[in-house]
Amino acid sequence: MPNGSDAPSIDIRYLADVVLTCDEHFAMIERGAVDVRADGRIAWVGAAADASATDAPVINLGGLLMPGLVNTHAHTPMTLVRGAGDGLPLMAWLEEVMWPREGRLHPTDVWWGMTLGSVEMLRSGVTTTCEMYAFEHDVIDAGSEAGIRLVMCPGVLSVAHLDDTGSVADRVGEIAAVHDAVDDPSGLVTIGFAPHSAYDLGVGACAEIAAAARERDALLHIHVAETADEGDALAKQHGGASVPRLLADAGALDGRVLAAHSVWLDDADLDVYASSGVAVAHCPVSNMKLGSGVARVPEMIERGITVSLATDGPASNDDLDLWEEIKIASLLARVTSLDPTVMSAQQVISMATRGGAEALDLHTGVLEPGRWADMIRLDLDDPAFVPVTSPQELIAHVAWAGGSRHVTDVWVGGERVIADRVCLTVDESRARYEVQHRAQRLAQESGT
Repeated sequence: MPNGSDAPSIDIRYLADVVLTCDEHFAMIERGAVDVRADGRIAWVGAAADASATDAPVINLGGLLMPGLVNTHAHTPMTLVRGAGDGLPLMAWLEEVMWPREGRLHPTDVWWGMTLGSVEMLRSGVTTTCEMYAFEHDVIDAGSEAGIRLVMCPGVLSVAHLDDTGSVADRVGEIAAVHDAVDDPSGLVTIGFAPHSAYDLGVGACAEIAAAARERDALLHIHVAETADEGDALAKQHGGASVPRLLADAGALDGRVLAAHSVWLDDADLDVYASSGVAVAHCPVSNMKLGSGVARVPEMIERGITVSLATDGPASNDDLDLWEEIKIASLLARVTSLDPTVMSAQQVISMATRGGAEALDLHTGVLEPGRWADMIRLDLDDPAFVPVTSPQELIAHVAWAGGSRHVTDVWVGGERVIADRVCLTVDESRARYEVQHRAQRLAQESGT
């Protein structure tokens, strides 16, 4: 119990029927309290009966309070191309539909696409998103206005950023300037570097970008081994070596690295990830929709690799609802291993909260003192949460029966951005209108 002069000052206290902390012990507190400081961080968490006296406002929320979900790989402005090219394999989907439409984007298109996607995520309980995209200033501006926590990793693509000598120096300079001007670990926005992939840029360019990220202790975010054959050309050029081994040998995995997808990895590749400290953004729904395969998540976890959950973009998923990933990630692991004990409800919820925060090196994902008060409330007054005869059953309900429809309120850094399922920061109807009309223009101009 906090008391006396050492007790941290609080701005507001929230009471809930259940507080699910998602800490390493997965503590569940019945009739719990969360004290939030004026700076948006958590001051104290515990049983309401043990809370100290306070003059701060006390809000009785009821329901279940837990950390906000962390989406570790998204291309959210692709709300503008949601549903386009359905049924095509990855490279045909990119080259014949996605890139022709995206090549006609205006900055204001990206702003509205990110705005609408931010509403979609916040309403589903996603409080942090890691974005790999271009038009980084517009993505940052839109995400900041919506109030979502943002790890912005400006993308580097060969079609846009490689010069005749194979250099990406100009683009690296642009990203470095954004990092130096905008990166703010004490605020809502941090900046990383995002080479699209080794198969697109080549290993040398990826290593060059990785070196720039390491200089700033910034995140390197990259697609790796999404499809079975994407690394074949590189393997032929380099004596059969896999992409993870090539990246490691080039020093591209030496810093803070988050690898998206990572479906087609053998045991040696997994060992490279483990020894290099590479974290994984697991995108099960996108991998299924594009027919890419099933990542070896249980083996990753056995090796101590940090695995987080992600939606990928709204054109390959086709939504930004991380609750789907929570359920499907575990189901895929169980059905492919023929083992119903693999990846428990507790594990997969942790991947969507604490695991995401660890992958992004953010002080969120857990309800504990010092962390950001990124929180969501679930309505337990719903058939999906009946019956509950033990704490473990409630955890199971959150993973298997819960979903975005149960999220009623959302806070990011202590600020309420969703109240009673309504977004307080964005005119959602205007955002839907803008994205609809801009998407029609992109389809017409590209002829796709």
